[in-house]
Amino acid sequence: MSPPKETNNKINTAKSSDGTIVKAGPIVKREKVILHIDGDAFFVGVEIAKNPKLRGLPVVTGEERGIVSALSYEAKALGITRGMPIFRVKREFPKVKILPGDYHSYVEYSTKMFDIVRRYVDDVEEYSIDECFGELTGLDKPLGMSYRQIAERIKKEVNEELDLSVSIGLAPTKVLAKVASNWVKPNGLTVIESALAVDFLQKVPIKKIWGIGPRTAELLNRKDIMTAKDFYDKDIAWIKLILSKPYETIWQELHGISVMEIDSAPKTVYSSVQKTRSFHPSTNDKTFLWSQLSKHIEDSCRKARHFNLVPRKFSIFLKTKDFEFVTALILLPSPSNSPEILLPLAHAHFENIHKKGVLYRTTGVTLLDLMADFVPQDDLFGSNAQASKFETIHKQIDLLEEKFGKIVIYLGSTKNAIDHKAQDGGTDSEDLDKNLLFL
Repeated sequence: MSPPKETNNKINTAKSSDGTIVKAGPIVKREKVILHIDGDAFFVGVEIAKNPKLRGLPVVTGEERGIVSALSYEAKALGITRGMPIFRVKREFPKVKILPGDYHSYVEYSTKMFDIVRRYVDDVEEYSIDECFGELTGLDKPLGMSYRQIAERIKKEVNEELDLSVSIGLAPTKVLAKVASNWVKPNGLTVIESALAVDFLQKVPIKKIWGIGPRTAELLNRKDIMTAKDFYDKDIAWIKLILSKPYETIWQELHGISVMEIDSAPKTVYSSVQKTRSFHPSTNDKTFLWSQLSKHIEDSCRKARHFNLVPRKFSIFLKTKDFEFVTALILLPSPSNSPEILLPLAHAHFENIHKKGVLYRTTGVTLLDLMADFVPQDDLFGSNAQASKFETIHKQIDLLEEKFGKIVIYLGSTKNAIDHKAQDGGTDSEDLDKNLLFL
C-alpha cells in the first residue's frame, strides 16, 4: 500500500511572544491504514496444523455439538455448509473426516496469532477468535517497511510459526479492510486504496458488507441496491432517510472516511464456555456419568459468572469408547448461570442419550449464546424470582471461593465426580485461565 495521502486544508498560524504572527506550516492529516487479518477456515486450520496428514482432505469440526462448526475448503467444495447436521455429513459424505472441536487449541493458536500481529502493531482489536484489526498508520517509517511489507511479514510469520493460512486486507477504514481480507481466500493479501474502492465494491453483493444483515440486505435489494457500489453511490441524505445511524457509518467507511476506531480493550463479549473430562476405563455407570456432567455444569456456570455472562442455551454430550458423540441441545426458558436451573433440564436429556450397555469415555457441557448478565422480570409462576435467588446465593459462594482459593461448596450430584477426580488420573480439559471463546 502506498504511503497515506497528506491533505493540507489550511495554514496554521500563531502569535509569538512579541505579538508577531507566525506561520507554523500546513496542518497535515494522514489517511489511516487499517489491517484486518482473518484466519482461513480457522478451526480446521488448527486441526491441520496439529495433524498435517489432514492437509488436502475434506475435514469438518463440530462432532461434539452435532452440527458442522467449521469446514475445510475441500469439504466446502463438496457442498457441506456450516450448521449442517453431522448425521447428514456422515450419511451423504462418508469420506469426510469429522472431528470434535478442540477449543483449548483454538484459543491457544488464536492468542499466538494475535501476539505475532502485536510484534508490529501497537493497537490491535481482537474482533473474534480468528480475526483482528490493527492500525498501521505511521508505522512504515519506524519499521523501515512499506505497509504491504509489514502485512507480508505478519502473514509469513503466522504461516511459518503456526502453520496457519490467513488472509489479510489493508485499507483506510475497517469496513474496507474487511472487504479486502475477504477478496482473495485462502492465503490472500489485498490492498484497497480510497481511489480504487469503487472497483472492488461493484463486485461485492451488499449482503456481504460487514454490518449489513440479511433483513437489511433484503430491504436494500427491494430498493434496487444489489451491490456495495449501489449503496456507495447513494447520497448520504438518502441513507439517513431510509436507514438508521449505523448504516451512515458503513456508508462513510465505504467512502474511505474512517469513523470506526480500533478498540484495543480486552474482549468482554463471548459466546461459549466448554468443560469436558475423559476417564479410564470407559464406563456405563449412570450415577458416575451424571455426576461428571453435574460438575461440568457447576464449573461452566462458575466461569460464566466470573464474566457476568449468562447462556441462552447449552449442550451436553457423551463420547463413547469408540469416539462417537451423542449430543443434546437444550434451550433455557430464561438465561441463567445458576446450575440449579440447568441441572433438571440437563438430567431429562441425559436420560434420553444414555444407552444401556454402551461404554463412555468422555463427558462434556457447553454453555452457548452467552449474553451480558441481566435482571429477569417477574413472571407469573415465579421461576425467574427463584433464579434470582439462586444467583444471589452463588455470588456469595463465589466470594468465599475467591477468598479461600478453592471450591468450598458444591451440589450433592457433583460429589461423586469430585471424589473420583481425587482418586484417579482422569484428565480435565485445561481451563484457559478464564479465557472464554468468542466464536
